[in-house]
Amino acid sequence: MPLVQIEELGAIVPQSQTLAGLDLGTKTIGLAISDLGWRFATPRPVLRRVKFGIDAAALQKVLDASQCGGIIIGLPLNMDGSEGVRSQSTRAFVRNYLRLDPRPIAFWDERLSTVAAERGMLEMDVSRAKRAERIDSAAASFILQGALDRLSTLLERGDGANLA
Repeated sequence: MPLVQIEELGAIVPQSQTLAGLDLGTKTIGLAISDLGWRFATPRPVLRRVKFGIDAAALQKVLDASQCGGIIIGLPLNMDGSEGVRSQSTRAFVRNYLRLDPRPIAFWDERLSTVAAERGMLEMDVSRAKRAERIDSAAASFILQGALDRLSTLLERGDGANLA
């Protein structure tokens, strides 16, 4: 399945499957999975990056176990909306991953997702050590929740009717 727009996921992915949110870092892949109703994003343990083939296999294993039908990956844009080196790296990962996995992938603007995730953990009084362990998955959850909220709005209006 190709790279798709977020608005297309509602028509492509059956709601009997979950959606995954990814925060792709250089050392880890933050991961979150939706519920079957596409209302809530739940953080999952991060995947430690080794090299692409190993990373892709580990990711596929988690997605298969979670009955995942589509992926939303954070696109790290610069604050002015332009794409830099991190965006290019994310796009390269997606290009390579699409050769291995048929699930549709949509990008989601992840500007300030890590900041928002950190703020949320600070409000919950999470220790510095635990924040460091969980920040990438919390950011993935923030990315996925934003996309789920957008999809919910589209589905309610009928703009992203789930035809799958």
